Amino acid sequence: MIIGVPKEIKPNENRVGLTPAGVMEFVHHGHTVLIQKGAGLGSGIGDDEFVRAGAKIIDAAEEIFKEAQMIIKVKEPQTVEIDMMHEGQIIYTYLHLAPDRKQTEGLMRKKVVAIAYETIEVDGKLPLLEPMSEVAGKMASIMAAYYLAKPYGGIGVLAGGVTGVHSAKFVILGGGTAGLNAAKVASGMGASVFVLDINAERLRYLEDVLPKNCQMIMSNKFTIAEEIKDADAVIGTVLIPGAKTPRLITRDMLKTMKKGAVIVDVSIDQGGCVETSKPTTHADPVYEVDGVLHYCVANMPGAYARTSTFALTNATLPYGLIIANLGYKEAAKRYEPIAKGINVLNGKITCKPVAEAHGLEYTPLEELI
Repeated sequence: MIIGVPKEIKPNENRVGLTPAGVMEFVHHGHTVLIQKGAGLGSGIGDDEFVRAGAKIIDAAEEIFKEAQMIIKVKEPQTVEIDMMHEGQIIYTYLHLAPDRKQTEGLMRKKVVAIAYETIEVDGKLPLLEPMSEVAGKMASIMAAYYLAKPYGGIGVLAGGVTGVHSAKFVILGGGTAGLNAAKVASGMGASVFVLDINAERLRYLEDVLPKNCQMIMSNKFTIAEEIKDADAVIGTVLIPGAKTPRLITRDMLKTMKKGAVIVDVSIDQGGCVETSKPTTHADPVYEVDGVLHYCVANMPGAYARTSTFALTNATLPYGLIIANLGYKEAAKRYEPIAKGINVLNGKITCKPVAEAHGLEYTPLEELI
């Protein structure tokens, strides 16, 4: 199979879909790998490293999309990239289709095989999302602490406080991978951390692994509303696989928060868990609503591109090899996680939460393969 890796074009996105180690694996299995010139530079990987691993360097993205049978990316394809796709081509990347009707319809129109990292599921876990959730969770607390500083729009509270002065209160919505890592960093800075989740078993686990300056609270509308009132920072990490994120903080609830408080909405890729959230970029990451600073960067791990690229490709490579070695049909038949990853096929939506998010027809994958 011909594998194509274009340079990411989403603003401030410096990750790349394959490392030289990944290239070497694909070549070892008899595949051809085309890498766009400069695709790895943002992650500190030069073209010469890809060449030594066996890749061919291609100047233009157009040629990559024309020649490749499978495109491996990091972020969801932009409009110009969708326009370059062709029928039957496999797109293997993060898609986040539930909040993005335009992209969904574009992939349907092109009749591509759209395989989303974020819906590949193994034993209830999302192994291709978890490494980036780790990065985003740790980043979330760092960004919250940074923007709490007065010069950057915050209330002027130091996360860990100092002797004789209260530390900041961090409220974390969701105790999954991102929430756990946000709590680790926030507690490590000395903040008072409150983690809310709807799963009592998960809360028991978090109680065991997190330090004593972290408290676990059962999540519901009442407790969320109460906890955010005196929070200095709120970090939203809620995720429903493949679906649009529920809005846990309404505009009315926002008005009860401290002026100068900071919200970091990690779940913005799936629509965000705050009513007033809208995607931002690393170039212009924050905005203010009702006196509350919002940080809603839609590709947070792109800021730490080298770490993120290697963490992501460690997870995506094994599944990518299966798809390339067997073809998507046989791969989906033999491996349920890959079947769950297919969101769009032959112009049909095969991921139920995506179809429901847009009010479009859902077609079970088994009817198409």
